[in-house]
Amino acid sequence: MQGRHPFEYAVIRIVPHVEREEFFNSGIVLYCAGQKFLDTIIHLNEDLVRVFCNELDIDLLRKHIEAFELVCKGGDAASAMGPLPIAERFRWLTAPRSTILKTSRPHPGLCDDAGETLERLYRQLVAKG
Repeated sequence: MQGRHPFEYAVIRIVPHVEREEFFNSGIVLYCAGQKFLDTIIHLNEDLVRVFCNELDIDLLRKHIEAFELVCKGGDAASAMGPLPIAERFRWLTAPRSTILKTSRPHPGLCDDAGETLERLYRQLVAKG
């Protein structure tokens, strides 16, 4: 598809101590209606998690991340969220919540290629490289 398309993205944060509101960026979720695109890149840095909270259940955190990824993909594996349109799934993923895996508020932009934009935002805001 040619031309620039509006998109929205949110930064995915790991919040080891929800009550202390400390977090670190761990991924990006990006939605672009014009390209029928909803995807995420999430990296679980277990060493960094342990620095923040050695008691955090890494397996539970992994399950939260897997569920997040499944909702992005949609389909039967994503349970009740799977058949919903991608816009509704994005809104659900970025809704405010109090959990160890949460997102920033959505931010808008324009892109030519949503997949490339997702990777660029991940490098800029998470991987810092």
